[in-house]
Amino acid sequence: MDTTMRSNNKLISLTMFLVLIGYNACDESRLDVAPQSQTEDSYFKQEVEFERAVTGIYAKLTDFYWYNRSADACLQPVTLLPGDDITTNGQDAFETFSGIQTGTQRLADFFSTAYQLINRAIVVMDKNAEVEDGVYVTPGLKDYHRGEALFLRAYGYYLLWNIFGTAPLVTARVDNLNDTKPPSSTGTQLLDQAILDLTEAATLLPTSWAEAQRGRVTKNSAYGLLGKCLVFKGTITNSPADYQAAITAFDNISGASLVPAFDDNFAADTENNEESLFEYQATRAFGDDNIWLNNDFDNAVGALSVFWGYYSDQFNLFGKSPFVATQKLADLFDDTDPRKELSLDPDTRAFKKYVTRDELNQGGSSSVNNPRILRYADVLLLKAEALNESGGSTADAIAQINLVRERARGAGTVPADRPSTETDREIIRQWIMDERLLELAGEGQRWFDLRRWALGEKITLDDGFFSSDRPNAMGFEKKNLYFPIPNSETNVNPNIIPNPGY
Repeated sequence: MDTTMRSNNKLISLTMFLVLIGYNACDESRLDVAPQSQTEDSYFKQEVEFERAVTGIYAKLTDFYWYNRSADACLQPVTLLPGDDITTNGQDAFETFSGIQTGTQRLADFFSTAYQLINRAIVVMDKNAEVEDGVYVTPGLKDYHRGEALFLRAYGYYLLWNIFGTAPLVTARVDNLNDTKPPSSTGTQLLDQAILDLTEAATLLPTSWAEAQRGRVTKNSAYGLLGKCLVFKGTITNSPADYQAAITAFDNISGASLVPAFDDNFAADTENNEESLFEYQATRAFGDDNIWLNNDFDNAVGALSVFWGYYSDQFNLFGKSPFVATQKLADLFDDTDPRKELSLDPDTRAFKKYVTRDELNQGGSSSVNNPRILRYADVLLLKAEALNESGGSTADAIAQINLVRERARGAGTVPADRPSTETDREIIRQWIMDERLLELAGEGQRWFDLRRWALGEKITLDDGFFSSDRPNAMGFEKKNLYFPIPNSETNVNPNIIPNPGY
């Protein structure tokens, strides 16, 4: 009897268990479980969440300056080394050119980082456009956020054009499998999109931010980068209209000026000054600034700083040669031009920019000294170029050059003004090219200049141009004006056309 009852009890329990499973399986509401963390649908419900999302776009700039696990992974050599202002005794691919291949990891990382920046901007723009009334409570902030996203997306396309020349043009979120393999852009399409984005951004951004928000992009930032993109495009198209549009953009800049001290543009204690239009805001992670770990805008530990060890020969180079000024650059300076002593050591050619007045983080391996991405001196020289190349007033073009030279000499006499009576545009063009080399040396601008001038047939780049002053740069070919599209991209997207020659 007891055995029978135990068997019946087991049967009843099993039956009830199966019934409960069946009941729960049929009750679909029980599958509607709240996620354990925030999702996109639950986010973007408050103004502060949009603020954090915009910060997340800026944060992606970190990866362009992060020392990135090892000396072979940092992205800075991609922009610093290929020009004629910097050299090294090492065998870096971007010094020798011949070592740049489709499998070069730095190019794969540069490509993906640019698109992460672009896609974050696109997400913010989408959410900003569909936000419900009442979420934004600060007057104007909704427009400011869209303007910031547009600016940073434009900067991503500006970088892609200057490094690769071509890359897929993505302006909307990918929500369909048919859109996951976009084709390569052609011609100046990347610059054209940057120009469209910056034109709109300039109408939305504020003229300035509160002191606590200083360093965020403004109208001046947008007008400055817009004009720069237009000059770069004009170099290729040789169109007076592009140059004229650039001049208009530059003329819309208000309140910017050259700071009296040239080296204030490279010092940790004079960041975001009147000359600065856009700079990366290097800082310390509040837990620990660790150059071996990434930091995606919400980590207590990881890199938020920038690495200037290429110039200061920090121990993190692991015995590799530092980056120094070329002999060409050292010789181009007049010995009494104050910029020479402030830019480099005349004897060793070691760079002083960003190093002399640096502020290092923990361990001395990274810095909070902001890289100045766009400054007013750059704008003045670009305006001089636009005036000269478009058939504008040569006197006005020379006046822009002389503003830069006047600040450079300070109370001295060198560099003296260029004579305003000169009317030979080729001579003035060379003055501008030389002044850009002297003024912007070591700032990651020179390769972009050389590349566009070569593409626009203003100069001729060949192996001799580099190897005469850079002994290791013996592999330059015309194909190098377009660095190779990473094979990590072409392997998964058959619609991307590889750059020829690689």
